Amino acid sequence: MKLASLKEGGRDGTLIVVNRDLTRAVKAGDIAPTLQAALDDWRSVAPRLNALSEDLADGRAEGAFDLDVTKLAAPLPRAYEFVDGSAYLPHVERVRRARGAEVPASFYTDPLMYQATSAGFLGPRDPVVVSSEAFGIDLEAEVLVVTDDVPMGVTPAQAAEHIQLVGLVNDVSLRGLIPAELAKGFGFLQSKPRSALSPVFVTPDELGDAWRDEKLHLPMRTWINGKWFGEAECGVDMQFDFAQLVAHVAKTRPLTAGTLVGSGTIANEDTSKGASCLAEQRTVETLRDGKASTPFLSFGDTVRIDVTDASGASIFGAIEQAIVQG
Repeated sequence: MKLASLKEGGRDGTLIVVNRDLTRAVKAGDIAPTLQAALDDWRSVAPRLNALSEDLADGRAEGAFDLDVTKLAAPLPRAYEFVDGSAYLPHVERVRRARGAEVPASFYTDPLMYQATSAGFLGPRDPVVVSSEAFGIDLEAEVLVVTDDVPMGVTPAQAAEHIQLVGLVNDVSLRGLIPAELAKGFGFLQSKPRSALSPVFVTPDELGDAWRDEKLHLPMRTWINGKWFGEAECGVDMQFDFAQLVAHVAKTRPLTAGTLVGSGTIANEDTSKGASCLAEQRTVETLRDGKASTPFLSFGDTVRIDVTDASGASIFGAIEQAIVQG
């Protein structure tokens, strides 16, 4: 099934069930008022949401309406935790090389992760508001998963059972601020504003064979100002799968239902696939040409992030955002 949230009903939105082709929806308030409420009691709520999804598909759902993506908030407008990884080795190697840093030897056996911003997420059509272009505005197209309650100390095999939803995220980064922050040795802060989430989150079974080995096996398609930018394969070159990432986060603490765990920027060794963030593309250009030729985002630019199935149909709905000054 596919779940989304309307921009109504308060800060956490109003939960809706969306049909497979993203054209029709129905409110799920009689089952759970918000997606967070559904995740809080997922084992009992999910079967009822699934039944409503089947009714919607069969045309039996009362109160069904045409879906207007512009009226959607992020599926989880705010979350207790967003923990982002950097699971794609090509991305880590290239971006670190660009700032003169080495890849830690431990990365090959231990995931690289950080505590990201979760107090609010942008909706799929909300603008990215930044005060200065000098900050180096960048997109980062990623896959994420959402968990139910995860006990502390789970194994990856156990963690896999707690992955309940899959979605996309534009993890906006301000590249001009990152080097100075990381030089302090205490992680990202100002360089990581709010991220945007895909219109819908889907259950892993909705993905069929595209979800296996706790990875999404489809290309991440990105466009900037309507021009193709990349289609890196999500299931290729991922050093750690999502079960391993979840287990890593839960090593010393339990995770609350509604925790988001991100993959990090999708990247492949094969550079003909393009890129999923500008920092990586600029690094490829520097290594190839001696200097970067692709600029970071400017006010008025637009980005589009999407994952489609074999027929070309969008699975999660596209993230489409404009960059604006604020």
